[in-house]
Amino acid sequence: MFTAFARAFKTPDLRKKLLFTLGIIVIYRLGAHVPAPGVDYAKVQQCIDQADSGGLLGLMQMFSGGALLQITIFALGIMPYITASIILQLLTVVIPRLEALKKEGQSGTAKITQYTRYLTVALAILQGTGLVATARSGALFQNCSVGSQIVADKSIFTTVIMVLTMTAGTAAVMWLGELITDRGIGNGMSILMFISIAATFPGALWAIKESGKLADGWIEFGTVILIGFVMVALVVFVEQAQRRIPVQYAKRMIGRRSYGGTSTYIPLKVNQAGVIPVIFASSLLYIPALIVQFSGSNGGWATWIQDHFVDGTHPYYIATYFVLIVFFAFFYVAISFNPDEVADNMKKYGGFIPGIRAGRPTAEYLSYVLNRITWPGSLYLGLIALVPTMALAGFGGANQNFPFGGTSILIIVGVGLETVKQIESQLQQRNYEGFLR
Repeated sequence: MFTAFARAFKTPDLRKKLLFTLGIIVIYRLGAHVPAPGVDYAKVQQCIDQADSGGLLGLMQMFSGGALLQITIFALGIMPYITASIILQLLTVVIPRLEALKKEGQSGTAKITQYTRYLTVALAILQGTGLVATARSGALFQNCSVGSQIVADKSIFTTVIMVLTMTAGTAAVMWLGELITDRGIGNGMSILMFISIAATFPGALWAIKESGKLADGWIEFGTVILIGFVMVALVVFVEQAQRRIPVQYAKRMIGRRSYGGTSTYIPLKVNQAGVIPVIFASSLLYIPALIVQFSGSNGGWATWIQDHFVDGTHPYYIATYFVLIVFFAFFYVAISFNPDEVADNMKKYGGFIPGIRAGRPTAEYLSYVLNRITWPGSLYLGLIALVPTMALAGFGGANQNFPFGGTSILIIVGVGLETVKQIESQLQQRNYEGFLR
């Protein structure tokens, strides 16, 4: 990986793309530390030291690179864009118009991207309003004595300005991501997501060292680093694993020329769903705690939820979390990969799987293989999401959104592998010698 980066910096045009990407990253991180208007920065920092962020709030805090609780102009980060992308992807299966756009190719994809931008702005307004309202009421930092004072001016004008600022910040983050995609290296939104998560690593690791008791915390620190390397190696191994289904294309005579006759394969990844099931499960599990928080009830049902579904290490929480991850893994794979459509496309262009008849038998075979590899993929996701939490629970501050937890490791490794592959592919294009030497 480091060799690829070194060779890329020696190539002039790739060096420009890498430096441009680094420049955008610097701007993004600067914006994550600029407070929104009307926020008392000193009181926010005082409350952050006492904050216990978990569940959906912790997930959003991680995706914003620590900017959410600081209530900066980039407080919402790329979370609205991620949510909008997932919603549009799910609606593509439900709404025929979106499904037709998806099949139109590049023009249809551009239209869906435009819809995603509009939905991102709408979600940013909604989430920004919720964040500002929570900050004004003091519920953002429940255990902080000055939590209700972080927004001193509670007038409507100040509230509107704060919401508009955060919405504009989300739009700016979306624009920065698209700039990286067009003029930089890799997928811009994925790069910004990578940077947001990586930005929380030093602080979280140092907090473990400070709270450690063995050898002034260095033994705990080293153990966490070692566990992190093991988890990264495991994720790299599984993320690269795939089931290759061979496909043979028959020869066709068009005029005097022969076309086809080639052999290829359909790559089905073991983890076909990526990190989406973990995000869905984390968000869904936060809903009961959110209902209790806003209802203010002290009844038996509210107490039961607080006892069983707020602490991330409770057996009920762990079991429900694991089952939800497995369910959403199958659900997402079912809507993102259509065996009938793949079989029809293969039949249209004269392709077939050796030993399997074209058409319906091919679709049934693909569905059978997909279900079989989704089981180990979903169980792997559940273990990756839970094992770090259990292993690191004794080191203080570990929850499902800990830097070496499942969500962060999956995103960090996935984006890192994809970016390195893009750099290597561009290096091969520029160093290709051709057939004549």
